[in-house]
Amino acid sequence: MPELPLMLRAALPSVPVVNQLPGVRKTRGDLAGLERSRTGVTIAREHVDRYAAVCGFPVKDAVPLPYPHLLAFELQMGIMTDPGFPAPAIGTVHLENSITQHRPVGVGETVDVAASVGPARPHPKGAVYDFVTVVTAGGETVWEETSSYLRRGKGDDSAPSGTSFPDAEPHGIVWRLPADLGRTYAAVSGDRNPIHLYALTAKALGFPRQIAHGMWTMARCVAALENRIPDAATVEVAFKRPVLLPGSVAFGSTPLADGFAFSLTSPKDGSPHLVGRTTNG
Repeated sequence: MPELPLMLRAALPSVPVVNQLPGVRKTRGDLAGLERSRTGVTIAREHVDRYAAVCGFPVKDAVPLPYPHLLAFELQMGIMTDPGFPAPAIGTVHLENSITQHRPVGVGETVDVAASVGPARPHPKGAVYDFVTVVTAGGETVWEETSSYLRRGKGDDSAPSGTSFPDAEPHGIVWRLPADLGRTYAAVSGDRNPIHLYALTAKALGFPRQIAHGMWTMARCVAALENRIPDAATVEVAFKRPVLLPGSVAFGSTPLADGFAFSLTSPKDGSPHLVGRTTNG
């Protein structure tokens, strides 16, 4: 159903009756694997600069470390909306994200992007799907990402619940996030999931009001550490608790032997929204 807007296609498998129509109905069988790719993608200065402004990065001739995620977003959603992918996209929770940049990716550079997903792995709260993205330039792998998504259901109590991260206590930096942050990030990222847009659309999906995109929170933390992360590095995060908009988050970081630990927490009670670390390449 390529003629339908991306988020509408993502929502249809969650709609009773409609979710049984051909082209919408999920197969519900075991997933062997799915993949999508784009070739000859030229990175546009205007788009990079818009992303940098929304996420707090300076303007440079190399893209911000998390930026290539945007090049893969439609590929990942294309996989999630494929009838062969067992779970509906809406309601699937972004648990963790890991990005490895092997070298800076230049503004104006032309790259190829490939995204794939394999069989689910067990989790105490359901099943996790790992989406792997690889960005290449001239046959060289320059950037890689693993995005892990949870589909809630019957879990396996013996399965690992996620990655452990070092502590990074907040140190007085508080970011105040506006009510329209989700819409602003959606305009540059293409991720128009209704949980991020308005209180009304978020409430319809079980949230008290709209929430910030997880990948924005990751990007904002990376921007805060940007001048201390080398050209070759890995950034890993776990998304712990949604950030309600409007709202405030406290940023913390601490140096490690080979990078930094960082966090976003509630200024009121210290509960974590995001934990992560960088590792020098």
